Amino acid sequence: MAGVLRVSRPNARFQQWEALLRNRNKRQRAGEFLVQGVRAISLAVERGWPVRALVYDAERPLSRWAAEMLERAGGERVAMAPELLRELSGKEQEVPELVAVVALPDDDLARIPVGPSFLGVVFDRPTGPGNIGTMVRSLDAFGGAGLIVTGHAADPYDPKAVRASTGSLLAVPVVRVRSHGEVLDWVRRERAAGRPLTVVGTDEDGTADIAEVDLTGPALLVIGNETAGLSAGWRQGCDTMARIPIGGAASSLNAASAATVALYEAVRQRGPRP
Repeated sequence: MAGVLRVSRPNARFQQWEALLRNRNKRQRAGEFLVQGVRAISLAVERGWPVRALVYDAERPLSRWAAEMLERAGGERVAMAPELLRELSGKEQEVPELVAVVALPDDDLARIPVGPSFLGVVFDRPTGPGNIGTMVRSLDAFGGAGLIVTGHAADPYDPKAVRASTGSLLAVPVVRVRSHGEVLDWVRRERAAGRPLTVVGTDEDGTADIAEVDLTGPALLVIGNETAGLSAGWRQGCDTMARIPIGGAASSLNAASAATVALYEAVRQRGPRP
């Protein structure tokens, strides 16, 4: 195959990509992250993400899917020794067929479209990248428009988040924002443009049951940190605070589970999707 880079030992290029698995700062400086799996890589290509490189097993015949991705994706083609590709996957046993090196998107709230049926989620200061990925997956499943991650938080492009999203991170915009104030300023601008966003926080001591809160209009659901819940700034900035009634011995829901319940309730209130 013409124009192919061959990597048979852990050279500088391999080390650069391997660092993307474990080092957030290096992901940020390089402006790229790693994507694995048929669905995730297919979505990256279909949705026009800038694929900087596609890395494949130098010793395995290409499947039809892998050959198609190499043809369509653009970027660099890299044939890598299987033992190195296994390390690049972050897995001990399985050698993936492809690993994609994909450019990080801009953290711009304009990437999240706001329309009459808008449904979005804010995750305030999450500590677990897996929870971010799971939340993105739920947003995708329920037709959400995007996820906003605020404050000092885990990285949505951590391999654990990317894997937990099962590809949905490539289908749903995720935007990192430094503070709740920037998001509330964005909400005010949207309202001034005639899009009446309602900001609904979730908390076990919320004033209303989630089923009693009107979620039929454009809604931004706010989910708190896994341990501390919502920040004081978000509590003040929300239009209403809703609770999800639970029973049993559990003291609370996992953050991603709470988001899933709230998203389902919003979709239930809005009726069947066309």
